[in-house]
Amino acid sequence: MDATEVITRPIGSVERLVRLAASDMAGVDSLIMGRMDSPVPVIPALAEHLIVAGGKRLRPLLTVAAARLARGQASTVANGLPEDGFLKLAAAVEFIHTATLLHDDVVDGSTLRRGKVAAHLIWGGASSVLVGDFLFARSFELMVETGSLRALNILAHASSVIAEGEVLQLTRAHDLALDQDTYLEIIKAKTAELFAAAAEAGAVVSGASEIDIQALRAYGLNLGLAFQLTDDALDYGGKTETLGKNAGDDFREGKATLPLLLAMARTGAAETAFWERTVGRLDQTDADFLRARDLILSTGALDASLDLAVDYAETAKAALAVFPNNDWRQALEALADFSVSRAA
Repeated sequence: MDATEVITRPIGSVERLVRLAASDMAGVDSLIMGRMDSPVPVIPALAEHLIVAGGKRLRPLLTVAAARLARGQASTVANGLPEDGFLKLAAAVEFIHTATLLHDDVVDGSTLRRGKVAAHLIWGGASSVLVGDFLFARSFELMVETGSLRALNILAHASSVIAEGEVLQLTRAHDLALDQDTYLEIIKAKTAELFAAAAEAGAVVSGASEIDIQALRAYGLNLGLAFQLTDDALDYGGKTETLGKNAGDDFREGKATLPLLLAMARTGAAETAFWERTVGRLDQTDADFLRARDLILSTGALDASLDLAVDYAETAKAALAVFPNNDWRQALEALADFSVSRAA
């Protein structure tokens, strides 16, 4: 499979899901804007800088879509829980995601996020971390308000798994010996777990059967893996203006993502010194990223990474087979396609 074709070919579109969930997402956005308010001015200002900056709200969209798809299969809303519980969970999911982005940007020293200057460069690292903590707290308030102890447990567990994944990635930074299984463990924890939890929690508060709940969790988990693999590939095959961050950031930070791991293995001893200098010691020149990208492309490492992303997207779609072939299922299938076909 040609890497450029995968990245640029419009296999599916998130717009279908956006249109279908428009009224629900208006409610989610209202909750988000209301709950990030605070009498401490820096909190809403910093939070709004990132939350209103854009992004497709994929994770809360997933909660909404999972709830709507599952509700079509369920006879009643679970245990008399409030009808709008899934909207509050969707807002909570967005807060968890935003909090992790704020923390990550401080840890990574990122300069761009969603096409804007990273918050820590404007308000400082301490403020970014503390506002991230504020958003985490708000997310748990929203979870409690749903009245679902199981949904609270799902998202609380996801939050701890995400933190573990971030720490594991940090401890293996610049590690030229990182293997593919450990890399997949990292992205499963730091990215895919929230996708899985977002879908699972939405199904739970909609009174879905256990089979349907687990099917939506499997969908979310595999979608998240496909999404992160594609993101990692786009760092070498995408453009800054469409990524919302600087192309090559992963390389410059010494993150051993799958395209890099495969290229290092395939270039062998001939490029060992180059990889040790640029990734292991972060001793880089401006030309090094271009050389690394050329090696990743010429060895087929980018193609292989995208092929694996497509496999996970197909597995995600297969998990939806337990549901009727309605608009919500088709929109989620299109979302899986979108995850591996984002424009460069």
